[in-house]
Amino acid sequence: MRPIHSLNKSEHDDLYHVLDSVAKHPYEDYPSFSRAVTDMIDQGRVPAFFAELCGRIKDERQRGTSQAHVLRNVPIDADVPMLDHDDPVTDKHAKKTTFVGEALLELFNQLVGTPLLTYARNRGDFFTDVVAYNRFSGMFTGYSDSELYFHNDRTAHPVRADYISLLGMRCPDDVIYTGYVDGTALLEHLDPAVQETLRRPYFITSFDVFSREFNAALTESEKHPVLYNHHSFRYMDTATTVAPDAPVEARDAIIAVKNALAKADKQRHRILTGDLFVLANQDGMHSREKIEIHDPVQAKSRWLLKTYAFRDDATADAHADAWLDGVRGRVAD
Repeated sequence: MRPIHSLNKSEHDDLYHVLDSVAKHPYEDYPSFSRAVTDMIDQGRVPAFFAELCGRIKDERQRGTSQAHVLRNVPIDADVPMLDHDDPVTDKHAKKTTFVGEALLELFNQLVGTPLLTYARNRGDFFTDVVAYNRFSGMFTGYSDSELYFHNDRTAHPVRADYISLLGMRCPDDVIYTGYVDGTALLEHLDPAVQETLRRPYFITSFDVFSREFNAALTESEKHPVLYNHHSFRYMDTATTVAPDAPVEARDAIIAVKNALAKADKQRHRILTGDLFVLANQDGMHSREKIEIHDPVQAKSRWLLKTYAFRDDATADAHADAWLDGVRGRVAD
C-alpha cells in the first residue's frame, strides 16, 4: 500500500515533541494517560497537519472510501529495547520507560473517535504487542513467528474490535507483508443465497493457543453467523467451521468464503519501522505473509505496538456491562 502521507523531518519532530510531553504511565494508570492526551487536544497542542490527516481517515472510513490507511515516518520512542522472546511482554514492561508510541496510538484513536478496547489476557493493557514468543513458534497466534491466515482478531470472542492500529517499533529487513481484504470485496464473490446462509448462527470458531493458555476453559465460541451488518465478517481461516448440528448448506457456505478469499482483490503492506497501519477488523480481514526471510533470528525480533478500538462511543457503551473493574473498554477474555 502507498502511505497517504509520509511525515517530513519538521512534522516528525514537532509531533514527537508533543507526544514525549505526556507524563502519565499508560500501563500503570491508563485512564490518567488517556486524559493527558485529551488535554493535549483540548489545549490545541496537536500539530495541525496530524489532526487534518486523522480527520481525512475518519471521513474516508465513514464514507466507505477506504478502511485501511498507512502513515509513514511517525514518531516512535527514541530507545526501542530488544525483547527477550521467552516472555517479551514482561520484558517490555521492565525495559520500556518512555511512551511516545503509546501516546501516538492514543492520540490517533481519540482524533478519529474510536475508543480503545483491551482484554484481561493482555494484562489489561490498552497497548499490546505483535511479537514472537519462543513457545508459540510456528503456531497460529499473533504471538508467534508464523504466518497468519486471513482472519478478524479475536474471532471467537463475543467482544471484538472494529478497528486495529499497528505501529512499527522494530521491523527488520526481512520481507513480511500484512494483507487486507475488505468485506465489500468478499461480497462480490458470494451469491445472495450463500450470504443468507452465512448470516445464520451455523458456525463456531476455536480460540487461539494464547487464549487457551490464559484460560483453559476457552475452547470454542458460541454458535455465530459469519456475515452480519452489510459486510462485516466473523471468520478465521482454518479455525472457523460449521457447528455439529449445522445443515449441509453451511458447509457449502464456508467453502464459498474460502473461494471468495482466494478471488477477492486485496491490499498488502510491508510495515516499516515508524509506519502506522490502521485497518478495519470486522469490516474486513487481515493476514501475515512471510515473503522473504533472510535471517530467521532477526525476523523474530519484529515488534508492532497495537491497539484494538471500537467504531465509536455508542458501540463501546453497548458493551458497558462487560467492563472489568469499572474501566471502560477493559473486558474479560
